[in-house]
Amino acid sequence: MRRTVGVLVMEHIAVGLVEGHKVVGPLNIYPEKSQMLDPLQSMPAEGIVDCIRRQVEKVARGEKIEAIGIGFPGIIRNGVVEDSPNLHQAKGFPLQAALSSALSGRAAGAQVRLFNDADVMAAGIAATQGKLHELTRVWTLGNGVGFGRYPSSEGIWEGGHSVVTLDPKENFCGCGGRGHLEGILGRRSMRLRFMDLEPEEVFENARAGDARCTEFVMLCHRALTAATATSIHMEGPGTFFISGPDVKFIDIALLDRLLHEMVKMSPLQGSRFEVIPTSDEMGIIGAAVNADRATQN
Repeated sequence: MRRTVGVLVMEHIAVGLVEGHKVVGPLNIYPEKSQMLDPLQSMPAEGIVDCIRRQVEKVARGEKIEAIGIGFPGIIRNGVVEDSPNLHQAKGFPLQAALSSALSGRAAGAQVRLFNDADVMAAGIAATQGKLHELTRVWTLGNGVGFGRYPSSEGIWEGGHSVVTLDPKENFCGCGGRGHLEGILGRRSMRLRFMDLEPEEVFENARAGDARCTEFVMLCHRALTAATATSIHMEGPGTFFISGPDVKFIDIALLDRLLHEMVKMSPLQGSRFEVIPTSDEMGIIGAAVNADRATQN
């Protein structure tokens, strides 16, 4: 059975050896301990590549590696990070080629493929749930908001930047655009909006009845539902998975009720939301599966 390596770059770097649709052995995480500030935001793009290389060579453990898949935030095309609102230093960087050139040892010569981080989460969900023959869509909630789709398809698929409001004051998105979903539900955006509160405190205050926070929590749910309704109207109904470190903020019952209000055409009804446990393994498996399929086609 072919052995591949999956890499997930989000708030940290997670790397694992994958055989079939399972991780073999322990994961390698950088940094090993969680930090208040995202260390990748201040790391040059070349430094991120070197960090990935070191983790890949560790998990390879002398095994022959056939392919390496990387999930990275931003617009990814032809192995290049065309833009990454949450890791600005990677904009325009040919990450796929850079890692291919840097690999040594038994990992040298492995075919490297670069994907959007949310897309590899969707692939991981599809693989672990035996749904590689179905359309799988996932929202990932963290520092930004990602929209993942499996199977991969040509296009940008930056669903986190869906326009969900025409309010000109909604300008908190990291890309600079107005009215975006990420500008409401992204952790970075919440911190800019509530300079005096952490996101966890905003949702706690809402549960305690604070009017400002309660209004914002409803805005978050309406925004996520609106972006989902747009996807349904473009590609049809189905299950929408929600994952990521900030999935804890989401009320699934409220999303389902709001979605019923926004999608009324009978052929498009029947969608639902499902929370999927957040794990690096899911993205690692998805990155490896996507790379394995891409290098065999």
